[in-house]
Amino acid sequence: MPLSVPRLRIGSTEIIALADGEGPFFSPRADAFPGATAAQWAEADRYDPGAVDAEGRWWLPFRAYAIRGDKGITVVDAGIGPADGPAAAWAPVPGVLPESLAAAGIDPAEVDTVVLTHLHTDHVGWAVVTEAAVPSAGGGAADGDGPAGGRRPYFPNAEYLLQQAEFDALDALNPQLRETLVDPLTAAGRLRLLDGDTPLRTGRAVATPGHTPGHQSMLVADGRERVLVTGDLLVHALQLLHPGLAYAHEADPEAAGRSRRRMLDHGTDTVLHLATSHLTEPFLLV
Repeated sequence: MPLSVPRLRIGSTEIIALADGEGPFFSPRADAFPGATAAQWAEADRYDPGAVDAEGRWWLPFRAYAIRGDKGITVVDAGIGPADGPAAAWAPVPGVLPESLAAAGIDPAEVDTVVLTHLHTDHVGWAVVTEAAVPSAGGGAADGDGPAGGRRPYFPNAEYLLQQAEFDALDALNPQLRETLVDPLTAAGRLRLLDGDTPLRTGRAVATPGHTPGHQSMLVADGRERVLVTGDLLVHALQLLHPGLAYAHEADPEAAGRSRRRMLDHGTDTVLHLATSHLTEPFLLV
C-alpha cells in the first residue's frame, strides 16, 4: 500500500507532509513536561488524543516536509534516518522518508534546498547517508571526490541551511554530528549558515530559538494565508494550548516560550496553518 502524503496548498505553493516513522517517546511524558497540571494534560488529550497510547505513553510521529513551488523544492528536516542513522539509539529506525518522497513524486536530486530546523538526531537522519544505507538514493554522488567518512548528502543537489547559532552550539548539542553530518556537508560544499530570518526560494527561514540555541522554522505566505513548518517549536499539543509551558528538553525554556508566542500570535485577518513534526495531525489550523 503506498504511503499517504497529506498536502496543503496556499496559492501556487504545495506543502507536503513526509512521514518517516512513529513510536513512543523515550521517557514518561510527565517527565518531559513536569509543570503540566492534570487539567492541562486532559485538555491536551482532548485536542490530540492520538498523542497518548493505551499504555499512557507519549506516542509521536516523526515527519519532514516538502515545500514545492514555482521556484523549486525545499525539504524541511530529514527525519529519523536509516538503520545506521544518528537517531538509531532511541528512535524507530529505519525511517521511510525515501518511500514518502517517492509517493509524493519527488526525486531527492530535484530538491534544491534543505532547511534543518535544528541539530537533534530525529531531524537530521536522512540529511547525510552512507552508500550502504540507501544504495539508490539521491540520483548520483555529491560534487567532489567523495565526502568525509564515506558519507554523502542524501539530497545531492541541495544547499543545506542551518542557523549560525545552531552551528556554534554543535559541540554542546551533539559533538558526534560534526563527523557524521557537518563534515560531509562541508566537504561536499553544501552547507550554508544563516544569521536570523532569511528569505528563501519557497518561503522564509525564521529564527525561533529556545528549543535549541539556533532553532529555526519555515514560513510560507500567500496573501492572508500562512503555513508555519514548526520543527520542534511545538512538540506536543500542550505547547500549542499553553505556549509558555516548559519542555524538559529545551535548551532555554523562556526563549522557547517567547518564540512560540511570537509565531502563534496572529491577527484576525491572517489564516495560520501549522505543519508539525510530532503532533498526530500533520496540518493544524489555529
